Formats: sequence, C-alpha cells, structure tokens
Amino acid sequence: MTPGGKALAEFVAEATEILDALGRDLLALDEARGQEADPEHINGIFRAAHSLKGLSGLFGQERISQLAHAAEDLLDRLRLGRLTLDDRVLDTLVDALDTFQALLGEASRSEEGPELSQRTRDMEDRMARLGSPPPAVEEDPLERLELDATVRAVFTEYEEHRLRENVRRGVALWRVRAAFDLTDFDQGLADLNARLKPLGEVISTLPSSRPGGANGIAFDLIFGAKVGARALEDGLRGSPAELAPLSVRPPEAGSEGPAFDGPAPRDAAAVREDVEILPPDTDEDGVDEDAEVPVETSSLATVPSHPGAGSPRMRAVTPPATVVGLQAAASAPIPAGRPRAEETSLRSLTQTVRVDIGRLDGLINMVGELLLIKANLQRLAETSRQDGTVALSKLFGQELSRETRQLERKLEALQEGLLEARMVPVGQVFDKLARLVRKIAREAGKEIDFVSSGGEVELDKLIVEELSDPLMHLIRNAIDHGAEGPESRLSAGKPRRATVRLRAEQKGNHVVISVSDDGSGIDEVRVREVALSRGLVTPPQVSEMTRRELLNLIFLPGFSTRSSVSSLSGRGVGLDVVKNNLGNLSGIIDVWSERGKGTAFHLTLPVTLAIVRALVVGVSGRTYAVPLNSVLEILSVQPRDIRTVERREVLDLRGQTLPFLRLGRLFHLPEREVSRHFVVVVGLAQQRLGIAVDELFGQQDIVTKPLGGRLSRVKGISGATDLGNRRTVLVLDVAELLEEGIAQERRRA
Repeated sequence: MTPGGKALAEFVAEATEILDALGRDLLALDEARGQEADPEHINGIFRAAHSLKGLSGLFGQERISQLAHAAEDLLDRLRLGRLTLDDRVLDTLVDALDTFQALLGEASRSEEGPELSQRTRDMEDRMARLGSPPPAVEEDPLERLELDATVRAVFTEYEEHRLRENVRRGVALWRVRAAFDLTDFDQGLADLNARLKPLGEVISTLPSSRPGGANGIAFDLIFGAKVGARALEDGLRGSPAELAPLSVRPPEAGSEGPAFDGPAPRDAAAVREDVEILPPDTDEDGVDEDAEVPVETSSLATVPSHPGAGSPRMRAVTPPATVVGLQAAASAPIPAGRPRAEETSLRSLTQTVRVDIGRLDGLINMVGELLLIKANLQRLAETSRQDGTVALSKLFGQELSRETRQLERKLEALQEGLLEARMVPVGQVFDKLARLVRKIAREAGKEIDFVSSGGEVELDKLIVEELSDPLMHLIRNAIDHGAEGPESRLSAGKPRRATVRLRAEQKGNHVVISVSDDGSGIDEVRVREVALSRGLVTPPQVSEMTRRELLNLIFLPGFSTRSSVSSLSGRGVGLDVVKNNLGNLSGIIDVWSERGKGTAFHLTLPVTLAIVRALVVGVSGRTYAVPLNSVLEILSVQPRDIRTVERREVLDLRGQTLPFLRLGRLFHLPEREVSRHFVVVVGLAQQRLGIAVDELFGQQDIVTKPLGGRLSRVKGISGATDLGNRRTVLVLDVAELLEEGIAQERRRA
C-alpha cells in the first residue's frame, strides 16, 4: 500500500469510529424523542463533530470538515441552551449523519461527486438557518440561588447554563467538598466523579477555598442530585466527601413555574435535618485507579411534538432489549437531499478490528513459545541429518513426538486467540438498523416499535459485515409487507403500533438471528397463485409441496406478491439476495408465518469461517471435507434400513424420519454396491439430513478458500482446502445440501 493509500485507510477507519459513536448518541436522543434528553448525549455528539472536523481537516477532506463545523455550531447552540431540541433539529442531525456517511464513502474511493457536494452545502445552510431560541423568562433562575458571586464569576458559559437549568427545574443542588493527597488526587477525583455520575449531574468542579492540608488539595463540586439525601449519602459513603446543600429561594409570586414533573424541591432546613456530614476518609484502598473522569451529565429539555405530528418519535431504551418506537404519517415529506432507503448500505467502509492490547500480548507470547519449539525441531532435524543412514534411537522418536504434541497445543491456542481477535458484537449492525428503521417507517407510512436484543453476541467480523445488507432487506420487508397501517390494525383488534423484533442468540457453534413482526403474515394462497402464474412451479409440484416448501417460494428470484412497485419493494429483489448472501456465509434461512399473527425469519450462521474443524470423508473414490460444526452424529446403516416415503428416501432415526441423501448421486459420481452406508447426520436450525458416504478418514483443521469462475456456482460446494498431504479437496456446503439435496431427491423420484 502506498503512503497516501495508507493515510486514507487510517482516516476512513478513524472517521468510521467517530461516526459510529455519533450515531449511538444520536440514536439515544431519537429514542427519547418527546422526553427529557440527557445532555451527555448532546455533549457526545458535539465532541464527535469536533473530532471529525479536526481529523478531516488534517487529511484534507474539506467537505467533511466544513459540514462538521456547521454541525458543531448547531450543537454548541443546543448545549448552551440557545436552541431548543425539537423534532426539526433532531431530524436535521439524523440527515447530517447520513450525509457524513455518504461523504466518507466517496472519500474512501477518492471520489468527489458534484451531487453530494451540493447536498453537503444544502445541509450546511439548513443547519445554519435552523431552530428557534427557547422562550424568554422574566426572572433569571440563578438570581434565586444563594451562591457567592465570586464563585459564579468563574463558571464557564456552559456550566452557568446547566446550573440555571437545574434551578429552573427544581433539582436539589449540593456543594460536595473533597480533599485529596497531591500524589494521587487525580485518581481520587476520578473515583468521586464515578460515584456521583449515577446519582445526578456534576455541574462544575472548582478548587476549594478551604485548604486541603499541607500536602493536599481540595475541590468543590457543584452537584445536581436526582436522588434523595439518604441515597446520595449512601452513594458517597467511604469517600472523602462532605455534603452541604445549596439554598434556592422560591420563585416570586406571579412568575411562571417550571414545567417539571418531578418532586417539588425541599427547603434548605429540611434538607439539613436529613444530611449527615461525611468525615474525610483517607484510606487509599477505596480509590478505583481504573476509573475514568466522566463527562458532565444531566437532562436537556426537549420540546415534544404535538400529538399526530408527522415526524417519527421513539421511546426509551429498556435493557437488555433496545426498543425504538416510530410514528410516521404517509404525507410526511422527505427532506431534499435525503437518500432513499434502498440506496443505503450498512456495510462498514473499513475492515479494521479494534483488539485489546492484552490479547495481542498473549498472541506474541504464543509466537515466542512456537519459536522455541521450532529451535528444538531444527536441532532434531540436524541430529537426524548427521546420523545419516544409522537407525534413529527410540529416544529420538519420543522426543520428536513430544515436540509435535507441544506444537499442536500451541498452534491450537494461537488459532483460538486469532479467532477471538476477529470477533465483533452484532450490536454494531443492530445500532445501524435502528437508525435506518425510522426512515423506512416514514416512507411506508407505518407506526412501528423496533425491538432489538442480543447485541452482545459475537460473530466473525467478515460475517457481520456481509450480514448487514441481508438484515436490512428483511427489516424493510417486515415494515413494508408485514406491518399493517394503524387503521387496519385497529380494525383487526390489534394495537395501533406494529412491532418488529430483531434478536440474536448463540446456540453451540452457530448464531441464530431472528427478524419477526406481528403483522398480517404471508398469504399462502397468494404465494401459490403468483408462483403458478409466473411459471416458477408446475401444478403437480405445488400439490406435493409441504407448507414449509410453499413458503420458501418467496426466496425465488423475481418473486413478489406486490402488484405495484413502490420505493421500498415490489421489484422482486431482496429475499433471493438474502438467501444467496447467507449461502455464501454457509448459513441458512428459515421462515415461519401464520396468517393474521405475523412472520419470522430465522438466520442460522457459523460463528467464524476462518479456520474450522472438518470431517474428511470419501465418496466414489473422491475426498470431501464436511464442516464439523454442522455434524450431529455418524451412523452405520444397512441398505435394507433405507425406506421410501412419498417417493423420497428416508431413514428411521429413533422414531424420527430423517431425509436421506446419496452424495455420489447428487454429484453424478459412479455408484458402487456397498454392504453398509456411513451416514453423516448434519443439521442447521430445525433441519436435519443424512448424507451417505463410503469412507471416513478422520478430523482435521482446514482453511476454506473460495472457488472462482464457473466452480463458484456449483451447488453444495462452499470452497476448497488443502490437506496435510498437499491434496486439494472440496468443502461441502451443508446449508445448500439441506435444501438442494432434498429437492434433488424429489426431482429424481
């Protein structure tokens, strides 16, 4: 890579991380639309815009730098209370994020299109003209706060604004004094901030007017508590903190009170009766050395939109699931310059993975141990060379065997460490989908609650990136095809708002991701009619299909039950792309649907594709590798145990009917008479299949390489690998065998 290309790659990787962080904070604001917004998220977005401005300016990306500067100005007005956070401002920030991502996409390709440049200028003008200042009040709330004027004089503009907001909303204010030793005051202050953060907002941190001793330093923290005095005292127990309430005079008669739903502020006398002054605790064991100094947080007032407004709204997050509520009117206009949903890709622009330094140290140590083993093997090889034709001793063989076992253990540990370094949480994609859903819902004119869970489940980075677009297709179909309109749901006795769920869970060596909705379900009669009218199947084939096979017709290329084309669907693309993409990942998709109750798609994927354990088998003189993570068991059956049911070969496995596939017949290999079959039972999700093979050669770790050209389209083959004897063998694609194999047996019959 050239120096310029390396610098560009570093910029794209760093900017992607900044935009991901910005998107998470923006999503949190969107979820709290119409509620009190946490200023920590406002500050997080402000810092992200500031960092992006500096980074893009450093690398000469002027369009990104100028847009980030405009966003920074808008966010600065928000955080200082000069601008009200309403729906228009929030929608503009969401659109600005889309523009940033589009600009970064062009930057990664070293392009600069005129359309996007104009869109960027329009966005800058839109942010500059946006917003209205908050309503003016006759009395400054700070005038009611009994705080020394010299202290108020050193507040920054932002601190003064946050203090004013806390007084206006009736939040109990405290002065928290703490003294620390000069040698570790930074750690002590960080620990105190970490204790205070869950209890309210640290508005300002100032040097105390009271000295902290001969070898100490003291700080006064102005703190707005969202908990009672007892809870605050309990939260600070064991820390060198002293509490003193700040008195606030009640507003003058006739002045308008704050629109605050919380408890009324208590007077200073009542507070003092409940508060016990905590003595300083100089025990250093109570200090958390790893604690970080938190950013000042509290709540920023958000002006809710009036009921029935066309702009989407979102509800709060309830761990562990993320719940995003959306409301959209069909007539709501889409702002100029905003990309349509089908133009958006969720793929990351960078292939970098953030790895903990401790994990890298472990890998380096393993490499060092491998070098020692290499030296021992070289010594043994030199010994055998010098001995020439003389028979090697038994001791030599034992030593060689010991070094080989040691090498195997270290390589397994190294392999495990490298695979762990490639793993990333699927929540990276889930967060992007949550931001995308609001746009899709608005375009579809639906009211949607989006619920996601299991974002902590980890997958290989490559799989997560390839999974982004298939999940986007499924979410789009759930909103456009599955979810009904508000009036239709009410008439059917359902809640007005439809629910779309996205869930991930790990099951053994696989991860199952489910996308479901509580909409109208799939119309099987309509599916049958469309399949017959388009010649995708024949009437005899339809009559023999099970319900599951009938539902799977929706994955055929060009299939669509829509009679008209919309901006979201109706073109017959989407689900076939989903199935093909999952097949490339050795995954499988299954669909469940019930008319009037909803639809669910279940995606089953391997945890990684990098290095897998495989079962090596032989069929008609050919050798194949079967990924062991899909092998459930191995049977030995007689030819008489194979039965035919509805023209399909099956086995009776502990009272259950198991579909039976002759691998040699599937690949058109010459079959030979055998006295028994080895049957490899494979499975993904709820599907099971018995694959007949002639020989079992054992297990081996393999690295699957993709096939190019015409071989890439061979059904049932996912790639090739090189065995230890330098022989190249084909790797079976279990997902395709589960579907293609059963269909092959039906066609043959």
